[in-house]
Formats: sequence, C-alpha cells, structure tokens
Amino acid sequence: MLARLESELPTGDFLFEPKWDGFRAIIFRRASEVFIQSRDQRPFDRYFPDLHEMLLRRLAADCILDGEIVIATAKGLEFDALQLRLHPAASRVAKLAIETPASFVAFDLLAKDGRDITSLSQSERRTLLEELLSNTEPPVFLTPMTRNRATALEWLNRFEGAGLDGVIAKNATLAYQPGKRAMIKVKHVRTAECVVAGFRWYKNTQDAVGSLLLGLYDDNDVLHHVGVAASFPMATRKALVRDLHPLRRDAIRNHPWRDWAGLNADSTDNNSQRMPGAHSRWSAGKDLSWEALRIERVCEVKYDHLQGDRFRHGAVFLRWRPDKFPCDCRYDQLEVIPAFELKKVFAAGIAQPSKRVRSPS
Repeated sequence: MLARLESELPTGDFLFEPKWDGFRAIIFRRASEVFIQSRDQRPFDRYFPDLHEMLLRRLAADCILDGEIVIATAKGLEFDALQLRLHPAASRVAKLAIETPASFVAFDLLAKDGRDITSLSQSERRTLLEELLSNTEPPVFLTPMTRNRATALEWLNRFEGAGLDGVIAKNATLAYQPGKRAMIKVKHVRTAECVVAGFRWYKNTQDAVGSLLLGLYDDNDVLHHVGVAASFPMATRKALVRDLHPLRRDAIRNHPWRDWAGLNADSTDNNSQRMPGAHSRWSAGKDLSWEALRIERVCEVKYDHLQGDRFRHGAVFLRWRPDKFPCDCRYDQLEVIPAFELKKVFAAGIAQPSKRVRSPS
C-alpha cells in the first residue's frame, strides 16, 4: 500500500505514524524460514543477513509484516549506510552487517497465524500488530502511533532531526490496499536558490532536457553538486534545450566540475566532493553522462530535506532567479535542523501503558 503526498495532515479518524527513511520491505515469516522482499518484489535477504537471522528468532511463525528497514546511528537514521548494503560482494555485505547492523520497524500486519487479515480495518490490524510485537526485542520494532492530530503535527516538527522523513496518516477504517495510494504522507517543504551547473539529456534523445544539475557553494567557495530537478512537462524539456544552448559554449573550459566530466567513479569517501557523474547502487545501468553549463544561471527549487550535503530526493523546479548571482547560492541559506535522539521518537509513541517499545539506538 502506497501514500500520496499532501501539504497538510488530514482531520478525522486517522492513525498517524512517523515516516521512516529507509527501505520499504515485506517480511514473510514462515514456520522455519524468513523471506525479506523489497517494494518492487526483489529479495533483500542477501543484503541484510544480520536482519534475516534475527527475524527468525524474534518473530512468531506464520505472519507477514509490512515495514521499513533502517540503519540507526548516534546521528539518527543513515540512508547512505543502507545504500552501501546493496553490494555484489557477500564479504563486503557481511562486514557492513557487523559494523552497521540493520533494524526493521513494523507498521502494518498482513497475516497472523497463517490467516490473511488484509480485509480488516487499519485500526484492527494495528491492534493485532501490537499484540504480535508486545514482547519483541531489537532489531524488530513497532512504529509509534497516535490518533491525535496535534501530536502528529508536533512529531512532524521534532522528529526530522532524528532522520525521519515526515508523518504518515492512515484512515482507521480502510482495509489494506496493495498498489493503491490509500495513505497520506506529509513532509516539510523548503526552497533554495541553486546554481544550474549542467544538465542531462532526456532518455536517449538530444532534443529534450532530462534534469538540471544543481549546485551550492560551501564556506571555501567550492561548488558542490547537491541534486537534480527533473520533473518537467515535455514542452518544457524541449524549451530548456533552446534556453540553455548559449550556456553550453566553452562551458567545460573553466567549469568547477571539469575533472568529473565523463567520470563514473563510485566514491564512498564521506569527505570527498559529490560528483554529478558518480554511480550509486541504485544507478547501475543508467547513463549518468552530463553536459556542462557556464556558471551563470540561478533557479529556485523546492526540496524536503538534506541527506548529508545534498538533497535526499529530487528537487522541484519553481522558477528562474535572474536577480540572483551564482556566488550567492550557498549552503548557509538552508535551514539547520536541530538534532533529535531516535530513542525519543519511540518513547513519544507509547500511547498505551501496556505497550513497551524500545529504541534501536
């Protein structure tokens, strides 16, 4: 079951939960085995051997759980650490499993005692989920939940500092609806003024722009690649080719990213500068080549939050800013999110005195 993005939390009979920033997964716990499946039905077991073994020990047999795989550190949730797990070498995965063990946060129950319960209401499934996980131990956790909208609004503001991604609202009366956007997600919305330092072509064409490469300057006046803006109507994609054409002339000559042109390195050095041509585990097989633009144009984009020094998700183009100089597009314009301890996220969700929830941190 999926969620649609809304600007405000709904009113009415809803269950509100934190939105976890991890890998969505379905856990199938059978009598003597466990199968971990990704949202697109890929097996996850080989990437999370630590979680696989612990789920066998911690979960009751004959159940199916919906939830999120996360990695919790002293700084909160670390999505980068999750991405590193998608490695082809089993030895590398095993090493990471020891260094940064994963956790599973459950937020829905699809089957219990071998019985399909997806036709039950969200409220009924939540009650059964609480019963199932009443005595569980790490690395399996029950997500916090509240029915109080005011509390959920407070969570939206407080929990981001622990690495969470917003708040999810679930209609208390609905059955589980696979493939449908029956839930509501609300995230923070922020804007930033960014340098447009390059672009990628749309698919295999050269008559439409696929995405704009965005940059921000740090305190040392180094321009970092912070993400892309890619959601454009086709007419706009074609118009961008014409608009950006003058900026392509001799752009690479003095471009701050000239050494990265055509580079397809896979850098995992946290201290290295982000490269617009670098591959990740998610980008295998994709053409990440890019075209440089002279550092002259500034645009305003909408984004939800930062992951390290870049936008966690794709930004949304809002408008050009001809009144702004590229040198003014700096990190210090961005909102600084106060840190928040992950264990307090779980403590905040203990609505029933009989339920005890422990933190993965």
